[in-house]
Amino acid sequence: MASDRFSTAARFKAIGEQAQARVYRATGRQPDGRPVRRNRLTGRAALLALTVCALVVALAYPTRQYLAQRSQIADQRQQAQQAQQQVERLREQKARWSDPDFVKAQAREQLHFVMPDESGYTMLGQHGSGSGDDQSSDASANRPWYDNVWDGVNSADAQH
Repeated sequence: MASDRFSTAARFKAIGEQAQARVYRATGRQPDGRPVRRNRLTGRAALLALTVCALVVALAYPTRQYLAQRSQIADQRQQAQQAQQQVERLREQKARWSDPDFVKAQAREQLHFVMPDESGYTMLGQHGSGSGDDQSSDASANRPWYDNVWDGVNSADAQH
């Protein structure tokens, strides 16, 4: 029976300690007078944090898609504006080419056309002197035609 009493006494002691701990917790002090350090993360706070994290994860992809689509819309608007500007430039160019005086000026400048009763002059060779080099004409006959054209462009560019 002594063991029954001991276990009952031990039980009462444990119940008393639990009651004392509840009293001290309610007052916010430990038995030695120090304040009780409470756990800052309560169940409600953990649930709130979990909910916020779930919302962030759930909204991250749609938000990224939304921002990407807004960027694409802005790019499309910019391309449309550039296309509109190109259309305006082409309309202006078309209007210029409908003017006969502009067409004549372009024919003279780019195609070296001359009007009737005018004399046209073409300078050959480097610095206006005729090349007269038979070896160079033989060499140009053995080369592909596009090399001859490219050399002509380069020599014309060097003269200007």
